[in-house]
Amino acid sequence: MSSWAASTRIAARPTPCKWNDVTLFTMSEFGRTTIDNGDGTDHGWGGHHFVTGGSVTGKQIYGDIPTPDLDGESFTSTHGRLIPKVSVEQYAATLGSWFGLDAGELAAALPNLSNFSQKNLGFLGGATT
Repeated sequence: MSSWAASTRIAARPTPCKWNDVTLFTMSEFGRTTIDNGDGTDHGWGGHHFVTGGSVTGKQIYGDIPTPDLDGESFTSTHGRLIPKVSVEQYAATLGSWFGLDAGELAAALPNLSNFSQKNLGFLGGATT
């Protein structure tokens, strides 16, 4: 079941459910390049993720939508790799905080998190770390 189908099914239930206790999210450790290598595309660096649930601060974009200019600063000069503006560590830390991990547990689970001044992206209402 896709996350969209799952969220639609949960949101459309006629009986009360614990929607505020549910968070569905997409996850991938890599994106795709924007330039065809002759046999498809290569692994890239950036990608987009979707998060839905009762605690999600919705209707927002966290990060930037890049200008579709392969010669611009949002892409590498070769292979058309999108340069991420938000790290997977920040995304995971926001989710981890919502799941109840404290700052020490997040640091242990996400050793690169210390490289970012903004550790919590703020897309979950209950996330505080």
